[in-house]
Amino acid sequence: MCSYEEGEGRVELAMEALLYALVLLLCGLALHFYYNAWIRPERIRRKLRLQGIGGPPPAFLHGNLKEVRRFVGEEKGRRRGGGEEKIRHDYSSALFPYFDRWRSMYGPIFLYTMGNVPMLHVSHPELVREMNLCKSLDLGKATYLKRTHEPLFGHGILKSNGDSWTQQRKIIAPEFFMDKVKGMVELMVDSAMPLLRTWERRVEDGGGTAEINIDEDLKSYSADVISRASFGSSYSKGKQIFLKLYELKKAVSKPNLLLEITGIRHIPTKSNREVWKLNKEIRSLILEVVREGSINEGRCSPENNLLRAILRSTTDAGGGDAEDFVVDNCKNIYFAGHETTAVAATWCLLLLALHPEWQERTRAEVKELCAGRSPDANSLLKMKTLTMVIQEVLRLYPPGPVISREALRDIKLGTIQLPKGINIFIPVPTMHQNHDTWGADAYEFNPKRFEHGVTGACRLPQTYLPFGAGPRTCLGQNFAMVELKIVLALILIKFSFVLSPNYKHSPMLRLIVEPEHGVGLIVKKV
Repeated sequence: MCSYEEGEGRVELAMEALLYALVLLLCGLALHFYYNAWIRPERIRRKLRLQGIGGPPPAFLHGNLKEVRRFVGEEKGRRRGGGEEKIRHDYSSALFPYFDRWRSMYGPIFLYTMGNVPMLHVSHPELVREMNLCKSLDLGKATYLKRTHEPLFGHGILKSNGDSWTQQRKIIAPEFFMDKVKGMVELMVDSAMPLLRTWERRVEDGGGTAEINIDEDLKSYSADVISRASFGSSYSKGKQIFLKLYELKKAVSKPNLLLEITGIRHIPTKSNREVWKLNKEIRSLILEVVREGSINEGRCSPENNLLRAILRSTTDAGGGDAEDFVVDNCKNIYFAGHETTAVAATWCLLLLALHPEWQERTRAEVKELCAGRSPDANSLLKMKTLTMVIQEVLRLYPPGPVISREALRDIKLGTIQLPKGINIFIPVPTMHQNHDTWGADAYEFNPKRFEHGVTGACRLPQTYLPFGAGPRTCLGQNFAMVELKIVLALILIKFSFVLSPNYKHSPMLRLIVEPEHGVGLIVKKV
């Protein structure tokens, strides 16, 4: 009997110990959660408040998200009830109505919090200039969305920081130098031919005019360009990768506050399973292209093949798996080089349709320089008017509406001591339409302002940010500008166009700024 009671006592003690351990574990998890959700961000906010920087007071867990949703809802209601409006280019308040409210209350530099992430809004031109001139690697890409976006970008160049980013840039940047991009002009012209033939057929079928929704055609063109440039003759397989990446982008873009606070990404929810499946399929497709060795085929020479260049350099990547390096950076190049250029071309055609005098002026220049031939590297360099038009469109409608950075260590910027962990958020349309910087006509389309380049266009050229800022400026800007010039030049040579009366102006943020309802043009042959 005694041994039974002793055994029973030991079981009770074991149960008590287990329960105690469980309570300690739960308390530890709760403290960890509370630290990440409140204590850590509050420490960062306090350091900035002590420097005189104010902002809307945050709530536990949500930060200022409830206010953001309320302001966005009010703005949507206002736009729905506003009736037919004249096309206006000062749309920043429609994208970020909460910033407008807070700027009026706290000035151009203020604190706000998204979930558990403290943010510093910066729209003061002098401080933006300082950020653009800052070369320190301690001011890197924001990491707060890194877990969410990891399936889309991996550890590629767009999201990496520090030595990893430096090494990747050293490998990839030379492939986008202008001498390399010049060698891609012919493949870009080839990629535009299906678009031109399609539009010619539609115009002929329409008896001389046709209403064309241009968005998908331009995305197909851009997809073909980046596929040919990346994979040579395997661009048909590259297009499959595009379709999968588009689906992955939609899945990854869904908000996931729990993931950002806890870091737990491996719960098999429906959304997570979809992301895992797409990521596995994309990886398989990219590696299949690598193994086929098709990069030596086709009209694109190995020197101009981006995948070939990445493969040649994997031994220099510095640690990590070579396959991961190739897959991640192929996905990065796809994302950076596809929709952003296509949407920029869409806005260019929209603005040229609204301003026929600039359309005629640009067409005359292109026809004179091309003299009946397709654009080549030399003629593209001389297209000053077309360059001015593109620069002005990118000022009014920059595809990337925000520049975000994170202080990876304590760092001083201007007069502000940035604590480690603070995220800096620059609204690009606000900077591009600042009247003090750009003049009284900042909301108007006026390519002539770029007649003497960016330095002659505004008071602070470092606040012109269509391709990003500082050392993290987009590596592919030469590639994108040449691609834009080619498709616009070829369209201008063959067609004239006006805006469809059915067009409804509604710039919308879907990671990039694009026309919510697409763009329709009434097109006829020149």
